[in-house]
Amino acid sequence: MKPNVETFLGCDCPYEDAEIVLFGAPFDSTTSYRPGARFGSSAMRHESFGLETYSPYQDRDLSDCRVFDSGDLELCFGSAESALGDIEQRTAEILRDGKRPLLLGGEHLVTLGAVRAASRKYPKLHIIHFDAHADLRGDYLGAKLSHACVIRRCHDLLGDGRIHQFCIRSGDRAEFQFAKEHTDLHPFGFGGLEEVVEQLRVLDAPVYLTVDLDCLDPSVFPGTGTPEAGGVTFMELLNAIRLAGRTNVVGADLNELAPMLDPSGVSTATACKVLRELLLCLSENQG
Repeated sequence: MKPNVETFLGCDCPYEDAEIVLFGAPFDSTTSYRPGARFGSSAMRHESFGLETYSPYQDRDLSDCRVFDSGDLELCFGSAESALGDIEQRTAEILRDGKRPLLLGGEHLVTLGAVRAASRKYPKLHIIHFDAHADLRGDYLGAKLSHACVIRRCHDLLGDGRIHQFCIRSGDRAEFQFAKEHTDLHPFGFGGLEEVVEQLRVLDAPVYLTVDLDCLDPSVFPGTGTPEAGGVTFMELLNAIRLAGRTNVVGADLNELAPMLDPSGVSTATACKVLRELLLCLSENQG
């Protein structure tokens, strides 16, 4: 007999031996349109058994990787700062033990907790950001802690020249102006990613990779809180993740799946496959 503990497919390595530690942050209290991302991490675990551990895209198998799934954090839905504090603490613990965190959202604000911990350990941290939205608002309806402000709050920590944004196709005028002056913005797709990756490799810069799944076109991925037409395909995202994975990725996240918004289950299945490929990519480039 074994305990009934649900983990993502193939992620059952003991913590002591793991290279990558998966954990969920089921938080969506600042969602500005359609809620439900708090159920994303548990849905990915539950539906992952519809996948094979083997990836024909990379000719690699999760069963050969050392990934520990620590489950979901229990977060305070009524306090963004409290939730971020718990995420930061878990991320810091994983980094302190010489492992790489992979955070499952939840809404995109959860990234800030992980980046706080990563930037403290790696003062020269860069962020590679895949998203439909700029997330650069100074505040959203007066709240500075919002999924609409998460990259702006990360900029508060890192400053100019260290945030590289791709696929962005939505934001207000002020956000695009801010990006023009303060971040490295590549709108609409992944153009310029290869050059950014090569620059970061030359610098041997530590990188945090944050993937908002709404970078995908809603025809591919409708199960998200704020869908935006004009997104990328699954294969474009997969190729971009593999390219970004050539850098020194010290932490990563995958967020904004709201499973009940796609009753067909296709969005959840897509998120599971993206996560499998991301895990394999990071494991391949360990160290």
